[in-house]
Amino acid sequence: MTQWVENPTGGRDRGPAALVRAWAEILRRPRRFFRTGVAPGDQAPGLVFASMVVLVEEASRFAVVHLAERGLLSTGPFDYPALIGFSPGVAVLVLLAIIMFVTPATVHLTAAVQTLLLVPTAPDRGGISETVQVLCYAMAPCLFAGLPSPEVRALVAVWGAGLYVLGTATVHDLRLPVAAVVGAVPAAIVFGYGFRGFHALSLVTGF
Repeated sequence: MTQWVENPTGGRDRGPAALVRAWAEILRRPRRFFRTGVAPGDQAPGLVFASMVVLVEEASRFAVVHLAERGLLSTGPFDYPALIGFSPGVAVLVLLAIIMFVTPATVHLTAAVQTLLLVPTAPDRGGISETVQVLCYAMAPCLFAGLPSPEVRALVAVWGAGLYVLGTATVHDLRLPVAAVVGAVPAAIVFGYGFRGFHALSLVTGF
C-alpha cells in the first residue's frame, strides 16, 4: 500500500515545477492526465501533491480567521479551523502533523475502502497505488477550499469529486455511471467531509 518506486515507468516528475504543472494539467486535461500520469507504485508525487493542496487550503483558512479576528475581513458563515486558539508555534506543528500524517493516513484508508468497493465491479481494476494517486490529484481544485466563500468551497468540492469519478473510471476501466456509484462513498469522505463540501453546499442551498 505504501510502496514508492525510485524510477517508475510513467508517473509524475518530482520537484516544485512538476507540482505546479500537475495542478494545471489536472484542471485542463483531466482524462489525459489520469491516463498518462498515474503509474503503478508511484505514490510519492501524488502524496506530496495532496499534502501541498491541504497545506495551502488550511493555511489560507487560518489566515482568513486571523484577519477576521483583527477586523480586517469578514468570514461570514465560515468554519473556524482547528488551528485557531493556538500559539503560532503550536499552530505550525499542528499544520505539519495534518499534512505529514493525517492527510496520507486519510488518503490510504479511503483508498482501501475504494478498493473493496471496486472488487465486485471492476475485474480489470488497477491497484491500490493507482487509487491513491487518483484521489490525491483529484484534490487539485480544493486548493481554494480555504476561502471564506461557501459558493467557492462548494464548487471546488463538487469539482474535486467529479475529477475523482473521472479518474476512477479512467484508471480502473469503468463506465462513468458505475464509477460514480462505487466512488460515491470515498468522494463523500474526502470532499464532502474532509474539505467541508457538505457544509458549504448546505449554506448555498439553505438545506
